[in-house]
Formats: sequence, C-alpha cells, structure tokens
Amino acid sequence: MKDIIKVGIEAATQAGDFLRANFGKVGSVVSKGDRNLVTNFDKEAEQLIVERIRRQFPDHGIIAEESGAQEASKEFVWVIDPLDGTHNYIRSIGLFGTSIGIVRRGEFVGGVVYMPMDDELYVGEAGNGAYKNGSRIEVSRRQDIKDCYLSFDSSIRYAADKMASALEALAKEVFNIRMFGSSARILTYIAEGKLDAAVEYYDLPWDFAGAVCIIREAKGKIAGLKGGPLVHTSTGYIASNGLLQGEIQRIIAPYV
Repeated sequence: MKDIIKVGIEAATQAGDFLRANFGKVGSVVSKGDRNLVTNFDKEAEQLIVERIRRQFPDHGIIAEESGAQEASKEFVWVIDPLDGTHNYIRSIGLFGTSIGIVRRGEFVGGVVYMPMDDELYVGEAGNGAYKNGSRIEVSRRQDIKDCYLSFDSSIRYAADKMASALEALAKEVFNIRMFGSSARILTYIAEGKLDAAVEYYDLPWDFAGAVCIIREAKGKIAGLKGGPLVHTSTGYIASNGLLQGEIQRIIAPYV
C-alpha cells in the first residue's frame, strides 16, 4: 500500500497545485444539470490525476467525477474528485480540495485529501492512522449534542421540505451549524476535531471517498444516512467523531 498511497499523494498535490495556480482565473463554466457546474480546471486537474495513476498502476480501475467509471470492477479502484468545492472555486472562495479514495475489493483502504489554499495534506491508510502534514490527527471528544458543531448539506434545493425539516430538527439540538460547500473541507475538519459531525444527503462517492479512511483512522465514524455501511456506490452520509453518531442518526431518521 505504501507505493499506492505515495502515488495518491503525488497526484493530489500536483492537481491541487495546479488549481491553486489558476485560482481566480476560471475560463469556462458548463452546467451539468440542476445548478451543478463544472469548469475547465476540474477537467484538467482530473486528467493530471488519472494520467499519473495510469502510468503507475495501469491495471487499476478508476471512478472519476468528470470522466466516469473505467474498469471499476478491478481489485483496486481509485475514486477521484479533482475539485471538490467547484462552486466555491468559481466564486474565488478558497474552500475547495482534491480528493482521492482507494478501494480494494469494495473496502476503503486509503485516502488522500489536499486543500491547496491552506497547503494541508491529509492522508489515511487502513490500520496506519490519519495524518495532516505528517502529524497524527484525531477527532474531537465531544459527547453532548448540545456542544456539537455540525456541517449540513448546502444542496437543500434537491429535497427542500425533507432537508429543511432535518435542518430544523438538528438546529434545535446542536450548538451551531455550518455549510461549507465542500466535503473535502468538512470531513478533514471532522478528522482533526474542528467540526464534530456532518450530514450530507446528496454527496456522491467521489465527494467523500478520499476522506473515509482519514475519518476512520482518526477514530471517527462515517456511515450511510440510514446508518448502514458506506460503500463506493453510496449517496449521502453521516460523519462524526463517533460519540455523536447515534444521536444524529436518531434526529434525522424521520427525514431520510
């Protein structure tokens, strides 16, 4: 796994450096559907990542946000979001990152998230801990929901009634709520204890895959919206320091 993680780090940092160098210079923006946008830099950053992986591991599969699935039934599959937080990037808001998850036989075994504007590199490998810029990180130890800092899905438009009801229910229980518009940022903040929990209804595998091992190795928990196992084909998640997982699950259960 060391060689695989090394390539993941190299690919994420190369793409992140490219995005930072072009921050504020977005050339073209194309709509992919309901207020879901993609830039020319999403595609170029993804190409950098895919090319590096293909050079080193031509027999691995890839699932990438912009180019889709390629040989996704292989033993090893890389799940890539070249620019998580595209809408922030378009508006020159520096909350965005590059996320790369590594899946082996359906299990998350490694992940890399690079936040280029802060030069923060997060790495997690199953059984080997979670790290930020080489230093070990862990989730918060808050146990009382009333002390919880929680991030909520910013895409409320997709199911406004249901999600607004969940948001209201959570708002009555937690200390405060934030919306960041980037799972890369949200999940790494949970992994290092700056946030305590997050609820995302419509995040797709490439949004969260890079951070799954980071969260788990930081002693946190991430699972499906109904509490089931999170896999690389899931949509949505609840993530937390682990201590708050059950309570948050209970609060949103009527609205899932």
